[in-house]
Amino acid sequence: MPPKHLADMTMQQRREAVAELGEPAFRAAQVSHHYFGRHITDPEQMTDLPASTREAITGALLPPLLTSVRADTCDDGATRKTVWRLHDGSLVESVLMGYPGRATVCVSSQAGCGMACPFCATGQAGLTRNMSTAEIVEQVVRAAHQSEQSGLGRLSHVVFMGMGEPLANYARVVDAVRRLITPAPDGLGLSARHITVSTVGLVPAIRRLTDEEMSVTLAVSLHAPDDELRDELVPINNRWKVAEVLDAAWDYAKRTGRRVSIEYAMIRDVNDQPWRADLLGRLLKGKLAHVNLIPLNPTPGSRWDASPKPVEREFVRRLREAGVSTTVRDTRGREIDGACGQLAAAERTGQPGGTKKTPHTDRGESRKVAS
Repeated sequence: MPPKHLADMTMQQRREAVAELGEPAFRAAQVSHHYFGRHITDPEQMTDLPASTREAITGALLPPLLTSVRADTCDDGATRKTVWRLHDGSLVESVLMGYPGRATVCVSSQAGCGMACPFCATGQAGLTRNMSTAEIVEQVVRAAHQSEQSGLGRLSHVVFMGMGEPLANYARVVDAVRRLITPAPDGLGLSARHITVSTVGLVPAIRRLTDEEMSVTLAVSLHAPDDELRDELVPINNRWKVAEVLDAAWDYAKRTGRRVSIEYAMIRDVNDQPWRADLLGRLLKGKLAHVNLIPLNPTPGSRWDASPKPVEREFVRRLREAGVSTTVRDTRGREIDGACGQLAAAERTGQPGGTKKTPHTDRGESRKVAS
C-alpha cells in the first residue's frame, strides 16, 4: 500500500504524527487547512509553518502519492484528462470537466477493474489493486487546484465513474467520500448531493451504502434491462440479477430520498432495440429514477459501435412516453480518448492515443435531447 497520508488519518492521528517530530500538535491543523482548504502541497507556500521544519512536517503528512505522466486537454480547455502513476507504478486516470456554473471531476477508485465488462476498456485490462483513501482524495484535491488555476472555478461535483468498481473497494471509497463532505480542516467540505458513486450492481455493497445514510447519488450501470443480455454485458449479473439490483437501488432511494441514476451505454444492435426501451420503461415507471443514456465511444477495430442517432432518439422517446426521466450524456474528451481506461492503456503499451482497440464510454454530463 502507499505511504500514510493525512487524508488517511483522523485529525488526532495527524496531531500524533506531528508530535513525533517534536512539533506542536496544532501544526497538523495548519497543514490540513492548506491541503483541504487551499488545495496546496508545496511546503514553500505554507508560510505559517516554520521554514526550518516545513519539509519535515509536510513529508510526514503529505507524502507524494500521484505523479502526472500525461495530461491532455480539449473543449477549449474545459476538459482535462490526467494519467497518474501511483507509488508502485500502477496507472490511473481522472478527468476534470468545466461547465457553466460548475466543475466536475471523474475519479478512479481502483487501478484497473475486475468486473470484466466486455465493452469497457478498463474492465478488459483487469484489476491491479484497490486504491487507498488518500489516493482517491488526492485526485479530487489536484482537480480542485487545477480547476481554480485554469479559470474553471471552484470544484463542485465529484463522480466515482473512472477506473474501477467503486463498491468493490467499499471501505476506502466510503472513507474518501467522508473526507470529501467533511468541512476543512478535516476534509474538503463538498456537498454530499454533488457526489455520485457508481456501481455495476454489487447488491450487498449497495445495501451497506444505504445504511451509511450519506445521501450521495447512486448510479447503477445497468446497460440492459433483461438478464439474458446483461449476463453478457455485465458479468456480475450472473450473481445478482436485474431485479435484485433494482430492488437494492429502490431501497437506497427510499432511505435517502435521492433519485437513482440508471446508466445505459447505447450499443448498436446489441441493447438499443425498441422492445428493450419498452422493458426498461416498465421496470422504472413510477420509481425515483433517471436514465442517463451513454453514446458508446467506439474505437478502431472494435466489434462494438455506437447506436445511430435516430435509434437513440427513439429509445429516448419510448422511455419518456413511459414516464421515465431520460437524458443523453454529453460526450466529452473524444479527441483525447476521454473515456476511462484508454489513455492509461496507451501509456502502458507505448501506443499513441486513439489506437487502442478496446471499446469504452465517455464520462461526461447529461444533455437533453428532443424526443
